Amino acid sequence: MSLWGQYELQEASSPLMEQLIFFHDHAMLILIMVVTLVSYASFSLLTNKFSYRFLLEGKEIETIWTILPALVLIFLAFPSLRLLSLLDEVYEPVLTIKTIGHQWYWSYEYSDLKNLEFDAFMLNEDQILSGEYRLLETNNRIVIPMNVSVRMLVTSEDVIHCWTVPSLGVKVDAVPGRLNQLSFILSRPGVFYGQCSEICGANHSFMPISLESVNMKTFMSWTKAS
Repeated sequence: MSLWGQYELQEASSPLMEQLIFFHDHAMLILIMVVTLVSYASFSLLTNKFSYRFLLEGKEIETIWTILPALVLIFLAFPSLRLLSLLDEVYEPVLTIKTIGHQWYWSYEYSDLKNLEFDAFMLNEDQILSGEYRLLETNNRIVIPMNVSVRMLVTSEDVIHCWTVPSLGVKVDAVPGRLNQLSFILSRPGVFYGQCSEICGANHSFMPISLESVNMKTFMSWTKAS
C-alpha cells in the first residue's frame, strides 16, 4: 500500500460506509474552504500596510463572522445527525448473528439456524495460504449473504472487546453483561477484514475478523454443509 493510500478510507462494501465516505468528503470540502479563507485573510492582514487608528468597532464584519460560522456548522450538523440516525437504525433483519468476544478470539452463533456456531481463531503464519493476509485470516470466516439486512448482536464473555469492520462502516463494543446491536447490508461479494479495536489485553492485536460476502444460493449451500 502506498503512503497516501494509508490515509484513505477503505473502499465501501455497504451503503452505510458509502454514506460515511460522502460525509467525509463533504466535511473535508467545507474544511478546505474555511482554511483557505482564513489563510487568505491572515496573509492579507500581515502583508498590507493599511491602518486606521480611529476605528473603534465594526458591526458589519462582526455580524458576518458570527453568522457565517453558524451557517457552516449547520451544513455539518444536519448531514451528521442524519448519518447517526442511519447507523442506529435496524431494518427488519433477515439474518441475526450473535458475536461473543473472548480473550482472544471471536465466537459466532447464527441464531436463525439450528446448531450453527463456531469459534474464529487467527491463523498462524505456517497456516496462511498464498494470497491470504497475515494477522487477518481466521480458521473460520463469517459467511453472510449479500443484499439482505443483517443484525449483529455483540457481547463479551470476559473483558471489553470491539467488533470492527472498516469497509462496512460498523464498530461496536462487546461489553460483558450487555447486548449491543448493529445492522448492515453487504452490497458486493468479497472477503472483508477487521480487528478488535479495544485494548483488551496482551493479545489484543491477534483477534481478527474475517467476513465473506456471498450470494444467497452459496450461503444456503454453506449452511447445509456446516
